[in-house]
Amino acid sequence: MIGVSLYYRKVYNFKSIANGGEQMIKKVDHIGIAVCSLDEALPFYTDILKLPLLGIEEVKSEKLRVAFIKAGETKLELLEPTSSESAVAKFIEKRGEGLHHVALGVESIEERIKEMKEKGISMINEEPKIGAGGAQVAFMHPKSTGKVLYEFCERKG
Repeated sequence: MIGVSLYYRKVYNFKSIANGGEQMIKKVDHIGIAVCSLDEALPFYTDILKLPLLGIEEVKSEKLRVAFIKAGETKLELLEPTSSESAVAKFIEKRGEGLHHVALGVESIEERIKEMKEKGISMINEEPKIGAGGAQVAFMHPKSTGKVLYEFCERKG
């Protein structure tokens, strides 16, 4: 298996194809999970799985309450809509509770957005916006990403 991987890297020079040799994605920043109620969902994560709750905040611009849970090297974000008009409420209505998005930690989010657009990826957010925890975020449209909602997430400091 290693030989095959080295072969493809040597023959196709994958690293140089991806963003001029620089790795675009630094880490999985968090996984967003849509829930109807934080009060009902949290005990599973904190009492049964014994994961630490880092905090809860309201993101008024997105009509959400967000609970941050530490899960090893990444975080889980439980997303509770505070209005039937929020995107997460509409998601739950259409698909039910569950996995909402995967957030990819990046640097220079404006450049990442530009690169995606140049590669034909449709962006929900043409410009970064402020998300939970004060991060700059931008979502890629799932029609361009194999039906998975991905978010770029850049945290300062």
